[in-house]
Amino acid sequence: MSNSVSLQLPQFDGTDFDEWSIRMKAFFRSQDLWNLIETGYTEVVGEAFDALKKEEKDSLADTRRKDQKALYAIFQAMEKPIFRKISKAQTSHEAWTILQKNYKGDERVMRMCLQTLRGEFESLRMTDSEKTGWKKVVIGLQTVFPILDWGRKYSFGKFKGDLIAGLTIASLCIPQDIGYAKLAHMDAQYGLYSSVVPPLIYACMGSSRDIVIGPVSVVSLLLGTMLQNEIDYKSNPAMFRRLAFTATFFAGITQFSLGFFRLGFLIDFLSHAAVVGFMAGAAITIALHQLKGLLGIKHFTTKTDIVSVMRSVWGSVHHGWNWQTILIGVSFLAFLLLAKYIGKKNKKLFWVPAVAPLISVFISTLCVYLTHAEKQGVWHIEKGINPPSANQIFFSGEYLGKGFKIGMVAGMIALTEAIAIGRTFATMKDYQIDGNKEMVALGTMNIVGSMTSCYVSTGSFSRSAVNYMAGCNTAVSNIVMSGVVLLTLELITPLFKHTPNAIIASIIISAVVSLIDVDAMELIWKMDKFDFLACIGAFFGVVFISVEKGLLIAVSISFAKILLQVTRPRTALLGKLPRTSVYRNIQQYPEALKVPGMLIVRVDSAIYFSNSNYIKERILRWFTDEERILEETKQPRIAFLVVDLSPVTDIDTSGIHALEELHKSLDKKSIKVRHSRLQSHNDIKFNNTGL
Repeated sequence: MSNSVSLQLPQFDGTDFDEWSIRMKAFFRSQDLWNLIETGYTEVVGEAFDALKKEEKDSLADTRRKDQKALYAIFQAMEKPIFRKISKAQTSHEAWTILQKNYKGDERVMRMCLQTLRGEFESLRMTDSEKTGWKKVVIGLQTVFPILDWGRKYSFGKFKGDLIAGLTIASLCIPQDIGYAKLAHMDAQYGLYSSVVPPLIYACMGSSRDIVIGPVSVVSLLLGTMLQNEIDYKSNPAMFRRLAFTATFFAGITQFSLGFFRLGFLIDFLSHAAVVGFMAGAAITIALHQLKGLLGIKHFTTKTDIVSVMRSVWGSVHHGWNWQTILIGVSFLAFLLLAKYIGKKNKKLFWVPAVAPLISVFISTLCVYLTHAEKQGVWHIEKGINPPSANQIFFSGEYLGKGFKIGMVAGMIALTEAIAIGRTFATMKDYQIDGNKEMVALGTMNIVGSMTSCYVSTGSFSRSAVNYMAGCNTAVSNIVMSGVVLLTLELITPLFKHTPNAIIASIIISAVVSLIDVDAMELIWKMDKFDFLACIGAFFGVVFISVEKGLLIAVSISFAKILLQVTRPRTALLGKLPRTSVYRNIQQYPEALKVPGMLIVRVDSAIYFSNSNYIKERILRWFTDEERILEETKQPRIAFLVVDLSPVTDIDTSGIHALEELHKSLDKKSIKVRHSRLQSHNDIKFNNTGL
């Protein structure tokens, strides 16, 4: 099938199979392909094929060609997660059978859908006698706290998998939390605090089984940078912490509000391409800032741009570098990268990169303790569980607005990362997450976290990947991890004062390397140059200017693309394929022939006030160009203009008015205008206006 047709196909995302199949059947019947899809065909190969007559061979070749067209159309109508399930299908009949088996009345799929929607629609399915007060309360609680639903079916067998996964991710999160707290310019214990309370809240309220909650590198860097612009963490650490808790509180309020008011679509303004570039730029910035600990530099810039960082690094090469620190840091960095390589090459050894950071901390701490080199350590980590911090949040004064601004930005980035991670692993395990519930859960955990000495927490991709590979079954793995971190805070934090800063730096560098997705950038370049501009703009903005400016560039370019697509939609000039009744874009199908005396144009988007004049002028320009060509070649002039409106999902009053003006303009030239294949709701609007 052509790209022009695939753009019109209804997309299937795993839901409403019956409705989608009705539309697809109608489409395939219009192309004379449905019988082939429904019944399939018998493939003939080898000697049997050689024995066929020429007419039979030609007929089989034609059937094969039609089948591949149908298969391609089915592929084009699939969302990416669904496409993976049918990607190995060789025929259209095989692909359609797989879809029917998985999505039409399948007990497992029905159970999954019912489980997802149960909290919202249970009351509608109950009889009047069942609608008692306590029942409604139970359903409401299960909607807000999914753990009350799946917890009833929890078993010891599931707990064993969650226990192993929880212990594994705890070994990874403890050293990472200490390092990420340094990125946020917070004391090390605040990173550990953020892996105690937020995971417990999320385990009760979240809908993802695999996501692991805690501090992450990008959000820590962004938060630390924006806080540093307001308060110097070295000269006034107490006020810096208060502003951090305030920002965390408003990050939670932002996330909760987006979910509660069903405004999650706002995070989609940050495109995938922009996120890829932003993450890669942030990874470079984070890694460069770890040169301070890796090289043993004491006086280092607080700026994040690469020029300032490299000036600070090379400016201290003769008097600030510590060669013992460099040797330790580089050695353990090589060890950590080797562990990641082993885990990547052999999936059964996923635990190797997970425990490598903890092993590094243990060995280096022991060496420092034995050699009495505490000066190179991370210093004191406060012992004990999270202290309350609600009284430290700014609810008035000059820092209230600053905390709100910082929290809103950090909250949106944290939300984008968490939702992306949750959807990724939900697709891999074939279950669904509720985006709005996720936002409410993430918001609640950060609101509570801000009152228990935590800073902004979200889903960590590296830890979630380890959690997935370790065989987690539910969010109980988060509870296990939280318990281990809590025991660490109570029992062994004094030992961390001997852990070298170089080790923490090497752990952070090894963790952020995976954020640089070169393959994704290459794919974006091949697919869409404008998307690549957003990607590379975000990357260079973060690396050469600042994290927040890079984020602003990413959002601006993404928004500009949306505006460009809305205001300058695609239109196509159609021609008829020889010996068929099919019309295609003549730019994509050079063999498609223009119909004498007729100009056929297709509009490939909704028609709104923002693009209606452009569409009208584009059609008139096409008409003028065609008239000139016909006059030069002495061919019959155009008598009809046919506007194919099948892809037009909606049209407003400005669009109707623009088409009326088009009618009037061409009517003066005795050209008749006809509209074809209107969608039903648009047809009503046209009838009401007399078009």
